Amino acid sequence: MFGLSELAVILIVVIVVLGIKKLPELTRSAGKAARIFKSEAKALKEQDAPGGSPAAGNAGKTVSGTVVDRDGSPRT
Repeated sequence: MFGLSELAVILIVVIVVLGIKKLPELTRSAGKAARIFKSEAKALKEQDAPGGSPAAGNAGKTVSGTVVDRDGSPRT
C-alpha cells in the first residue's frame, strides 16, 4: 500500500495538473500575503523598539501612592 508521503506527492501532482490555470494566481496571492505579513511584523517591531515593553518603560519611574491592605484599610 501507499504511505503518507506517497499519498501527499500524488495529491500535490493531482492539484497541480487540475489547477494549472489557477496556480499563477495562487502563488501571486501567497506572495502578496507574505509581503503584507512581513511589513506588519516589521511595523510591530519598530513600534516596540523605541519604548520597549511596557514594563521596561516604567522601570525607572517612581509612583507615589498609598499601600492598601486587602480589607481596604491603608497601611500605616
